[in-house]
Amino acid sequence: MLSQPINVSFDISSGRTVTIETGKLARQADGSVTVRQGNCIILATAVANKEPKEGQSFFPLTVDYQEKFASAGRIPGSFFKRESKLNDYEVLTSRLIDRALRPLFPEDYLCDVQILVTLMSSDPEVMPDALACLAASAALAVSDIPIQESISEVRIARINGEFVVNPYRSELAKADMDFIIAATEKNIMMVEGGSKECSEEDLIRAIELAHEAIQVQVKAQLELRALKGVTTKREYAKPVLNEELKAKVEAFAKDKVYAVAKAALAKHDRSDKFDAIGVELMEHLKAEYNVEEGGSLDDTIKKQAKNFYADLQYYVVRDMILNDRVRLDGRGLEDVRPLAMEIDVLPSPHGAALFTRGETQSITTVTLGTPLDELLVESAATSDYTKFILHYNFPPFSTGEVKMMRGPGRREVGHGALAMRSLKQMMPGDDFPYTVRVVSDILESNGSSSMATVCAGSLALMDAGIPMPKHVSGVAMGLITKEGKFAVLTDILGDEDHLGDMDFKVTGTRDGICGVQMDIKVDGLSMDIMRQALMQANRGRMHILDAMYATIDKAREDVKPHAPRMVKLFIDKEFIGAVIGPGGKVIQEMQRETGTTINIEEKNNQGEVSIFGTKKENVDKAVNWIKGIASQPTVGDVYEATVKSIQPYGAFVEFLPGKQGLLHISEVSWKRLETLEGVLKEGDMVKVKLTGTDPKSGKFKLSRKILLPKPEGQGNSRQEYGND
Repeated sequence: MLSQPINVSFDISSGRTVTIETGKLARQADGSVTVRQGNCIILATAVANKEPKEGQSFFPLTVDYQEKFASAGRIPGSFFKRESKLNDYEVLTSRLIDRALRPLFPEDYLCDVQILVTLMSSDPEVMPDALACLAASAALAVSDIPIQESISEVRIARINGEFVVNPYRSELAKADMDFIIAATEKNIMMVEGGSKECSEEDLIRAIELAHEAIQVQVKAQLELRALKGVTTKREYAKPVLNEELKAKVEAFAKDKVYAVAKAALAKHDRSDKFDAIGVELMEHLKAEYNVEEGGSLDDTIKKQAKNFYADLQYYVVRDMILNDRVRLDGRGLEDVRPLAMEIDVLPSPHGAALFTRGETQSITTVTLGTPLDELLVESAATSDYTKFILHYNFPPFSTGEVKMMRGPGRREVGHGALAMRSLKQMMPGDDFPYTVRVVSDILESNGSSSMATVCAGSLALMDAGIPMPKHVSGVAMGLITKEGKFAVLTDILGDEDHLGDMDFKVTGTRDGICGVQMDIKVDGLSMDIMRQALMQANRGRMHILDAMYATIDKAREDVKPHAPRMVKLFIDKEFIGAVIGPGGKVIQEMQRETGTTINIEEKNNQGEVSIFGTKKENVDKAVNWIKGIASQPTVGDVYEATVKSIQPYGAFVEFLPGKQGLLHISEVSWKRLETLEGVLKEGDMVKVKLTGTDPKSGKFKLSRKILLPKPEGQGNSRQEYGND
C-alpha cells in the first residue's frame, strides 16, 4: 500500500514559506525529500552501501547537484539536447554541499555514500543553491545513514544596508555582500562568498544572522525525522584497533617524528625523512613480531601500523605547534613566507605576472578580447554572458607528482571561482569594452595556490592596463585547537591544511574583504576565535599587499602596444540601421577599410558600439566614421570634406561619413569661376562650412569661400551668413 507523504513547513522571513516533504518520491532510496519554495522544487536522495569495499581506507562520499532544463521549460542547447556533465555552477553547488556534510560523518565510517540533488522545478526568483544543502541534509535525516548531525545552508546578502536571508534573484543584483553559510544547530561549518570590501565585523554579523536562520531549518528536519519515525542510525562494522601495536608505533617513532617536525625542513626533505622513519618502523616491527629474515609483516599489522604512523605524525605536529608555537618550516604563527613578484614576464600575452610565496608559485596571464569572446554562463533559470573569465590550472608537476592529465576537476573549478569572485570586485564596470580572460598556471604548490592566483591575477591585470583601482591579495589561514588551547596560523603549508581544524581563505584590498572560503572541521568554534582569525588574516593580507604595491602601484595608463585596442561608444538607436547599412553593407565596408571588428547592439534604448582593432589609428578612423554617421550636422560648423564628384555647376563633397552636400561653383571662391577645372578634382580635401539646408529637399548647402579672406572692395555674396 502506498504510504502517505509527510511534510513540515517553516517561514524563512517576510512570509516566504519552505516545505520539506518525504514519502512520495524516490522511495527506494535510503532517504529522499523534496524541498519547495514558491515554484522551486528540489529532489534530494541519499543512498549508502551496507558494507565498505575491501581495503577501503578513506570515506567515499559523492555529491552531485544537477539542474534539469525542463524545470524551467527549456531544452538544453548542446548538440545532443540532453543534460550531460555538470557545468561549473552545478559543480560549485555540489562542492558547497559536500564541504559542509563531509566532516559530520564518523571518521571510521568507510561505506560509499551517494547524495544526488536535482532541481525538478525552477522559480525565476528563487536561488536553488541556497536550498540544495537543506535538501541533502534532510534526505540524510530521514534515513538511517549514520551522519552525526543535521545541517543547513542559507544565503545571506546585504542589500541597501540591510541583511536578507535567501534573497530573491532580483534583489541579489543590488547586494554588496553575498555569502553562503552552512552550520549545524550549534556550530558554523562553512562560509563561501564575496563582497565589495566589507569589514571583518560585517562578516561576523552576517554569519551570526545566517546561523539563526539555519537553526530554524535544522529543527524542521528533526521534526520531519520524528514524524517519519526514524529513531536510530544503522550499525556499521568498525575497524578493530590493535592497541598494543599502536603503543609500539608510538614508542618507536614519536621522538623521531618530533625531531623531523622541529627541524624546519623543506617540503620534500621533510617528506623523505618521514618516509625513512616509516621504513625503519617496519623493520623494527618485524623484530618485535619475530618475523624471519626475508619475511614480511602480516598484512593486517602492516596496514594498521601505517595508519597509526600517519595518525602519530598528525598529533605530534599539532602538539608541537600548540605547545612550542613554532611551525613545520620554522616560522612563527603569523609569519608569511618569503615573497617574490614580477610583472611583464612574458613578451606576447597582454599582461603577465609571476608570484612566488615560499614553495607556492603561479604564473598568470591576461588576454583582452572583444564582446564576441564573452562567456555564456547557463543554468536552468538563466542564460547570462560574462566579460570576466578566470581559469585555474593545477598540473601534477607542481607537487612533484606523476598523474594523468585530464580536464579541470572540481578542486580546480572551486579554486578558480574563489579567485574570480575576489578579483571581479575590483574590475571596471559595464562600460569597460574588453572581455578579459585570466589564466593561472600553478608551477609549484605547498600552501594555498588559490591565494597565489588572486595575487598574481591582480598584478597581471594591472600589468595589462586594466583600470583596477586597487590591488586584491589573499592569504590562507589555519587553526589548531585542543583542550581549550588554540593556534591561528597565517599562510598555511599544505601539511598544515591537512592537520588543521580550519582552512580559512580571505581575500581583499587595503579597505576590506572581497572573498572568503572557509571550511571548519571541529565542533564548537567560537566567534571570538573566528574574529581573531579574521584580524590575523587582515595583517597577513596587508603584508602581501605592501609587496604587491612595491611591484606595481597602479594599472598601466594604456594597454601594451601589441594588445588590441578597443573603444566603446553610444549612439542614438535611430542611427543603428544607418551604421549597419542595407544588408550590412556599411558596417562591412567600415571593417574592411579600417581592419577593425565592429559589434553593435541595442541596449538600454540606445546603440552600444564596440570597436576592436590592433592599431590605434585604425580604431580612431572607425570611431570617427561611426560618429559621422550617427551625428547630426550643425549649421555653422566647419568640416574637412572630400571631393567625390565634379559637375559643371559645382562639386559634391562628403563632409561627414555617409553625408554629402553640394559645394556650388559660386561658393568655391570669391572669384567668379566658369569651371572647376584646375581648382578642384576628385579626392581633394577641402575645408567647408555648413551654411544651411534646402527647406524642400533637405539637401545640405556648403561654402568654401566664406572661409577664405574676402578681397577688398567686393560686396557680399547673394547669401547672408548670419552665423559666421
